[in-house]
Amino acid sequence: MSIFMKDLPEVNRVKPESNIVDFGNSLCYNLDIGGIRMNFERLKKNLCDNILEAQIKLGYEGRPMSFNYILSSLNHLLGVERTESEMEADLKEFADFVRNDLGKVEFRPIKSGFCITVPEQGTKYVHENPEGGEFLREFIEAVRRHCTLDEVFAIFRKYSENVVTEEVHNDEFNYLVYFADGIPDDYRYCIAVEEEIDGSVHITYHRFVAEDYEDFGF
Repeated sequence: MSIFMKDLPEVNRVKPESNIVDFGNSLCYNLDIGGIRMNFERLKKNLCDNILEAQIKLGYEGRPMSFNYILSSLNHLLGVERTESEMEADLKEFADFVRNDLGKVEFRPIKSGFCITVPEQGTKYVHENPEGGEFLREFIEAVRRHCTLDEVFAIFRKYSENVVTEEVHNDEFNYLVYFADGIPDDYRYCIAVEEEIDGSVHITYHRFVAEDYEDFGF
């Protein structure tokens, strides 16, 4: 499974003379390694979000899971600009940072990025601590049962009054939907709608963190 995501641009605001990053509605801690502030908590959350999404779709099997990250996504998530060799050293530090919760996270270079593997301990941790999973679960289950587009929009609005919906004209998808204040999540949902022969619609989606979405130039 390959996931390429990142969070809202304002996530990287670092308060002066502190290790605290302002998420707008919550705070997380940065680590200062070699004079470079890296947001390990942000990458950890992204990994956990990816695991949760897969578990909702496929069920929990108590097995390791691997995700491919392109280098630019990792740089965005960590708030740095690193080469592949520099990123490899950063990921070693990240593995130590998440060991208590996610276990022995491993990584290996792939073309233009890294494959990160989370062991059984980590997938169990996400299964037992599904932070913010209520919206995602309802959304995925609705898409799975071939709901209407209006039903999809209603699910977003059920969880927030600050929903942005934009009709998009390209060959990839039809609508961009996201929560303006990042609650319950920060992702950009790219929703494609295909009409079936019987007049029903088939909805598919991809979700990205905002910087990746901007990089793709949709």
